[in-house]
Amino acid sequence: MKVAMAAITDIGMVREKNEDQVAIAPELGLAVLADGMGGHQAGEVASDMAIDMITRHFAESFEHCDKKNGVLKNETSVICEAIQMANAAIFEMAHQRPECNGMGSTIVVTLFYNNRMYVGHVGDSRLYRFRKNRLEQMTDDHSVVQELLSRGLISPDEARNSAHKNLVTRALGIESDVEPDIDSQAVEENDIYLLCSDGLNDVLPDDAIEMVMLDHSRDIIEASKVLVREANDRGGPDNISVVLVKLGKKLSENEVYPLRELKG
Repeated sequence: MKVAMAAITDIGMVREKNEDQVAIAPELGLAVLADGMGGHQAGEVASDMAIDMITRHFAESFEHCDKKNGVLKNETSVICEAIQMANAAIFEMAHQRPECNGMGSTIVVTLFYNNRMYVGHVGDSRLYRFRKNRLEQMTDDHSVVQELLSRGLISPDEARNSAHKNLVTRALGIESDVEPDIDSQAVEENDIYLLCSDGLNDVLPDDAIEMVMLDHSRDIIEASKVLVREANDRGGPDNISVVLVKLGKKLSENEVYPLRELKG
């Protein structure tokens, strides 16, 4: 199976700067998205640090395994290590530099390896899967609203319209330690995975995102542009970031790589 990736980040229509960061490394099967938070430029610093440290950790991990036997062992541990390293670095800088006090970042890390998808996340940035023309949310937000929703104290409509929907309960850099949610599953032919910041899903409900994917699943580059445009057309109150990952044996996208597979 092969993998194609597309990524886009946009400042939106209201914010003065973009505190989102995205990175893709199709040759590694890696896609990462971060949404920074904090005063001045601190959020931008936090998300940039998270993306840089996590992508470098994976590159070094793959380089090490290639030199040995080409096998990346314990994929979930590598994801967890990368996220915890980023958390420690952001936490330390936030306490060393007054202008960075209180900064933090969400993170979503996906690894497509050995025909499986591995995901680790912290915060309210999301991972969705579009499979057989249906969109499904694959991560649970670490937020006050999600906790209320999970306990049945509010309805989905109340959650979407809540004034507190952006209050996260977990983020990189806030505490000295962080516990990411980690999951894995087998991938299927023609799966498309969507990583996004809340600047997309706060204004585009899931059925609207699903409609865009139905209309543009053949071209993930165009799909990513349409998603951002739709969010901006609805006011674009926040930064908007989208990463799309498509899997299949025959793909038409420009950046196509074979999924890394275990040898032997």
